[in-house]
This record gives sequence, structure tokens and C-alpha cells, in this order.
Amino acid sequence: LARMDEKNKYRGWDLWQNDRAFSVHMIESWPDNGIKVTTRRNVVTPGRWQHVFVTYDGSGKPSGIKIYVDGKEEKLKVDTNTLKADATIRTKTPLRIGQRSEGQVFEGGAVQDVRIYGRTLSPAEVKSIAQVGPLRAILAAKPQSRSPAEKDALYEYYLVSRDAVYPSLAKAVADLEAEREAIEARSPVTLIQQEKKGSKPTAYILARGQYDKPLEKVEATTPAALHPLPEGAPQNRLGLAQWLIDPANPLTPRVTVNRFWQQVFGRGIVATPEDFGVMGAEPSHPELLDWLAVEFRESGWDVKRFFKLLLMSATYRQAAVVSRDKLEKDRDNAFLSRGPRFRMDAEMVRDYALAASGLLSDKMYGPGTKPYQPEGIWDIVGLPEGNTRKYVRDTGVNLYRRSIYDFWKRMAPPPSLEAFDAPSREVCTVRRERTNTPLQALVTLNDPQFVEAARYLAQRALTSAARDDSKKDSPKEIAEYIGLRVLCRPLRAKESDILLADFEQYLRYYRSNPD
Repeated sequence: LARMDEKNKYRGWDLWQNDRAFSVHMIESWPDNGIKVTTRRNVVTPGRWQHVFVTYDGSGKPSGIKIYVDGKEEKLKVDTNTLKADATIRTKTPLRIGQRSEGQVFEGGAVQDVRIYGRTLSPAEVKSIAQVGPLRAILAAKPQSRSPAEKDALYEYYLVSRDAVYPSLAKAVADLEAEREAIEARSPVTLIQQEKKGSKPTAYILARGQYDKPLEKVEATTPAALHPLPEGAPQNRLGLAQWLIDPANPLTPRVTVNRFWQQVFGRGIVATPEDFGVMGAEPSHPELLDWLAVEFRESGWDVKRFFKLLLMSATYRQAAVVSRDKLEKDRDNAFLSRGPRFRMDAEMVRDYALAASGLLSDKMYGPGTKPYQPEGIWDIVGLPEGNTRKYVRDTGVNLYRRSIYDFWKRMAPPPSLEAFDAPSREVCTVRRERTNTPLQALVTLNDPQFVEAARYLAQRALTSAARDDSKKDSPKEIAEYIGLRVLCRPLRAKESDILLADFEQYLRYYRSNPD
């Protein structure tokens, strides 16, 4: 039984006899976007009529498919599960009985009483439909001779076929279950752990780190070199959280504000934010670090207030101009002799280019997106049976969403971000390396994402209504518009002269080389 378009990557659905089992397909395009489930046991009995019923709730998940044989739900095994959330199995191919395509021939069997319902039937309804024949025999028997199972079967059949209230109640239950599944489908899922009741979390000191040679038994607690757990705190994750933000613990606010400082100034007060121990660097301004830590903690851990404090400080608002004297005395700006000046991180570079051009999408949330990437980037690391063996680029607005939504595959980070020192995300990185290489310039010149941003910015510069119509095609006006978009300030005279000279040079070149 099938509605399947074989010429359109098998889009549609089917129910078919798979040797001695039954299988169901739900397909948009096979095998990259579809579902296949099969009964776990051989349920086909040759030479005997059998009632086969399939229900599907439209969830796009294998769990939404049920196969019943003679009214009993069968356990299923999932052979393929690649159907995407936005997939459709709709097709204009007509319903076929006994064949999937015109070339197939149905022999050695028979089909009778094919029914298609406009809703998902409950197990009780399926059972009542499948057992009409046996129920007649039960009704013919004397009431006192009926078994409890036979009485239950008659009662279920009565509810489904005769009771006036049950159908509406069953529909309400089905609607609520569908609503619950829809809520679960659109909601993020996280794992929550809980300590095992009746036992304390313990571990063993291992001889030379070997798991088969345990020594002294130790309980969960904080390092002896630091302050103990707060009084009354439980020895579990809740107690650890209370210990982390305990006023007697100076480490948490100090580490946190140091990382915030690093984001703003390019370098932490402690230059090794990943290591505050004896192997790490000493703070360049220890009293400032202490004051910031207390200020952050006493403000109620207010992150927004803390960043405002840094950005409005006289230290941050210094000019970033480097003199020879400052370079000799404070090469790395560890003593804050000038304002911060460092390259943006990789994701910021991409997002800034899109924002300046006007292409950046402000859409929030949703699944990961797949912007421009080199052809075949996942081929080497993709598993043949996985659903990420091929990189399929997105289209439309998903090409221009913020980099935080980019889909990352392990062992295959985006080359355009890697060139700007983005970590591979295989290990936790607290402090990124920051380099300046020719590859970075080549990315901004040749990467399709940046070429697209440049083209769109040029298009906006040519068509913007913000310019005076009398100067509509003036190169100077175009340059000023681009300068405001990219630098957020008017161009200086020297900058304008350089851009106009380049414009004239390119104009002459393309006029002499139109092809």
C-alpha cells in the first residue's frame, strides 16, 4: 500500500511486506531525509488472513509510527531516521494497492477492506476494528462463560462504537498528546542529574592513576588549600554552588572579572586567565583586581553594570595611539599606558562585515545554520551512515545570521574563522591566540561571505536615498557613505583621498578590461 513518487527521490509513504515482517517508509528524499521502521519479529503468517493497521501522528519521528497486527501493537526497530523537522511527505502520486510503482506486479496474495482515516486512531479503536469477527463469537457465548479478557474486549468495543461520550474524550486526549509532543519538539532538552539517595559521593586515590589499584577512600569536598564548604551546605552540587559564590571565596569573582577585563582590554590583569595558581602569571595590578572582584560581587554579580563600569572608565577611554616611548616602556600595554587596540575575534570580524553591509540578520534562536563554506569540507571526516557526511549550504536569511548560530562539525571547523584564530572547540579555550597573517587578508578579499557583504554594501551606497540627488553618482559621496557604514565616523581627508584614488584606478582598469 503506497503513495510514493519514485522519480522524485521516493517522496511519499508506504506499508509493505518485508519478507515475514512489515515495514513503513515516510520519505521526503531517500535516504537523506526519511524514516524507515520495521516490526522486530516476523509477524506474517502465510495462508491466513491478517489485519494490519498503521497510525502516524505527523511528528516526523519514528516514535510517531505504530504498526498493529490483528489489533496488537508490534515493537519496531528503526532502520533509518534522517527525516528533518521541516520535511514533507506530500505527493501527487495516486494511492496504489499491491504495488509501489507501475512496474511492480502483486502475486500470491490478496487485500481486502482498505481504510484510510483522517486522524490518528487510539490503540483501543484499532483493536476494536481488528477484532470485529472474534467479538461476534464472544457475544454469541453465554455471559457467565466469558473470560475477563473477553469482557474487556467487549467493553472497549462498546466504548469505541456505541458510547456517546467516549469518542469526544478520546479525541481530547489525542489532541492533548499532540500538543504535548509539539511543545517537546520545539523546546530545548537538557539532562538533569541527581545524587543517588542513601549514599555519599565517594572516590578513591589511585596508585599511579590505575583504576584497578584503589587506595584511600575520599569523600566529595573542596581542596584543602582553600576554605571549606559553608556551614550547613550539603556535600553535593548544590553545596558546591554555594561554596563558589560564598563571600569567603575570593577566587570566583577574581577569575570572572579578569575574563571580563580581558574581553574589553585584550589582556587580563592576570595574563594567564586559565591559571591563577603558582604556575600562572602574577597580576599586573593586584589591588585593582581585588577592588573589581569586590565591586562585582557586592553589586549582586551584575554583569551589565560591570561592563558599563569598564567602558566608562578613563583607562578605557584613553587614545590607542602608540608612541615610541610607550612602546619601549610598555610594549604589551600591561600597565595600561594607552587605550586597547587589538583585532576582533573571528566571529566578530564576520558579523561586523555583515552588519556594516546591512546583510546581518537579527533573527534569534533556532537550529544551527550553514553559511558559505568550501566545497566538500566535511567529506573526509563525515561518517557514511551519518546525516552530516555532506555539507549542504543554507539559503536565504540563514546565510547571514550571526556566527553564534553557525553549525560546527568536530574536526572540520570553518576555515574562514580558523584563519582568524577561532578555536576548533575540541577542547575548552579560555584565552585565544591572536595573530596577524596574510591569510586573514585573503579571507576578507576572496571568501564568498565577505565578497557578498562588499557587493551588497556597494549596492546600498549606489542606491541609498540618504545622499543628495544632485550628487547621486559622486564618488566622494559614495566613499563618505561607505566610511560611515564601516567606521561609524566621517572619513578623514587623507582617507578620502586614498579611496578616491583607488576608485579612479579601478575605474580605468575596468573600462579598459570590460570582460
